[in-house]
Amino acid sequence: YPKPAVGMLPNDRLAYSAIPNRKPLKLPKGARMVVWVNTNVEEWDPTQTMPRTVLTPPAGGSPMPDIPNWCWHEYGNRVGFWRLMRLFQERGLPMTIFGCGLAMERNPEASAAIAKSGFDVCSHGWRWIKHYELDEATEREHIRKAIAAIRKMTGERPLGWYCRYGPGVNTRRLVVEEGG
Repeated sequence: YPKPAVGMLPNDRLAYSAIPNRKPLKLPKGARMVVWVNTNVEEWDPTQTMPRTVLTPPAGGSPMPDIPNWCWHEYGNRVGFWRLMRLFQERGLPMTIFGCGLAMERNPEASAAIAKSGFDVCSHGWRWIKHYELDEATEREHIRKAIAAIRKMTGERPLGWYCRYGPGVNTRRLVVEEGG
């Protein structure tokens, strides 16, 4: 069947593999479960419609700024992030940070703590936006800015890419082209 013009599909990256024909997954030290813990360091424009809501806006409207939903963002960056860092460090547990490049620049204390922690850092983009709404040149620029900001703030290039709202048709290819 003809391939639709939607960018890279899953079977463009991985060959089909039926589960009955796969070798069983063997985890280290006989483990039976894998748990991947991550926390997000995010940024978006509070004067725009919130990227997601935790609380339904009053009367079903979209007030600007949306104070109830903005507060959970602010609490997360000012309090929640620090509690999670302390909790995982005290217990010697690994964690992945999904960091928006602009949030890392705007939160130098958090970025320094992340760099010192030894936790993995995965790019969460430049800021919280809908990649599928960007033209290719703008998306490439956002990817480059995110990688550069995270490298500047932590001393390391981010490992991987986590795209909120789903990627655009060019996202996967652009991330690969930019070395992600």
